[in-house]
Amino acid sequence: MEATPGDRVRVELDTEGGTTVLEGRVLPPAAPKHLTLKLINGYNVSHRNDRILSLDVLETTAQPASTDAPLPPADESDLPSVHVIHTGGTIASKVDYTTGAVTASFEPEELRSNVPELAGMARLSTTKLGNMFSDDLRPQHWNKMAAACAEAFANGARGVVVTHGTDTLHHSAAALAFSFAGQGTRPAGPIVFVGSQRSSDRGSSDAAENLIGAVHWAAHGPRPSGGMGDATVVVMHAASDDGTCAVLPGVAARKMHSTRRDAFRALNAAPLAHIEVGHAGCQHSLSEGYAKAIEADEGRPLAESPGTYRTDLNLPQLTANAWLRAEHIEALAASGPAAIIIHGTGLGHVPMSDPEGDAPENKDMWKALMRASNRKLPLIITTQCLEGPVDMNVYAKGREQQGLDLLGHGLTCHADTAAVKVHYLLSADLSLREHLHRNLCGENPPRL
Repeated sequence: MEATPGDRVRVELDTEGGTTVLEGRVLPPAAPKHLTLKLINGYNVSHRNDRILSLDVLETTAQPASTDAPLPPADESDLPSVHVIHTGGTIASKVDYTTGAVTASFEPEELRSNVPELAGMARLSTTKLGNMFSDDLRPQHWNKMAAACAEAFANGARGVVVTHGTDTLHHSAAALAFSFAGQGTRPAGPIVFVGSQRSSDRGSSDAAENLIGAVHWAAHGPRPSGGMGDATVVVMHAASDDGTCAVLPGVAARKMHSTRRDAFRALNAAPLAHIEVGHAGCQHSLSEGYAKAIEADEGRPLAESPGTYRTDLNLPQLTANAWLRAEHIEALAASGPAAIIIHGTGLGHVPMSDPEGDAPENKDMWKALMRASNRKLPLIITTQCLEGPVDMNVYAKGREQQGLDLLGHGLTCHADTAAVKVHYLLSADLSLREHLHRNLCGENPPRL
């Protein structure tokens, strides 16, 4: 017996582990000559057709699942409007069963058809910006995301979800936070970045639950204040198990693990909320601190239009360690950078002292920094430590670095957000000296 997408079936399969019986809902096949099922537990599985021993249709659907089915349904007109902006990444990828490779090939409509729980949560609309892995994204793509968000709000969206690859998701989340809230404003509604560590048709995929949590927050989360790190948020698994997603400030979130489903953490900050995702639906609970802050919030004005990022800026980054040498500074200075960002050690230090008289390369480093400073080339110090501030007042070296006009003292955001902030300030023609250490939109909290 043949089955069509949307049918609920019981299928007996010949697998390497013996005969297996599965029950689930038929999805469009993940590959030619395969049967793809969504199981009761929410996971998708695919098996070759020639492995099927028997197939029984338990329930047919009057309206077969289709990747181009129009949304929203007529009977969901009272639901909040959520716009999904698709950029690509693992959350929108599937496995090529011929090669075993993961490819970014799902269309936005396929995300909706493969996660039927979304249908009753919001009136969904979509925009496809591309099918890009996040390591290929550049500032011009941040500009496109921000413009798409602004257009969605102008068209009446209550919230926006941006599907994104995880590797640089936190860069984009920080970039859009500054775009909408970097100068004392806020976005019109929640902007939620979401990804997945494992593709949608893998048994351990976190894609469906993350997407459900993201749409829930866009539809029902509080309106962002803009000043508490909530101009954008990242919604991903809170633990390796299913059931709970964390809502992290977009300016504090960072990917901390290459494969775990709970790869993201808030650095120098706490989660804003948690979302419980279950069979009965979703519910969220705000952290105590965020709930109090939202209640006391006086409200920023709405951003008339998001700020944009210059795409011609050269912002090279170096790491302070035993191999950093003066010629690295000189070579970068000769390339015409808008600034040089140095990931310093500890509280924000570079190797430029020679107390024992046996490290002349450190003296050369001091001279190279002095020459760059004399040429008015901005030198920014962040810290390689994942958490904690840049504090160049504690040690004599730090005070000497400030005397060389190295900037960064007082930063409490992590290094990736600091780099995005430098790019934003330069793009907006705002003084690095005046604004770098300030707390523009929750990225630089005075208390850690």
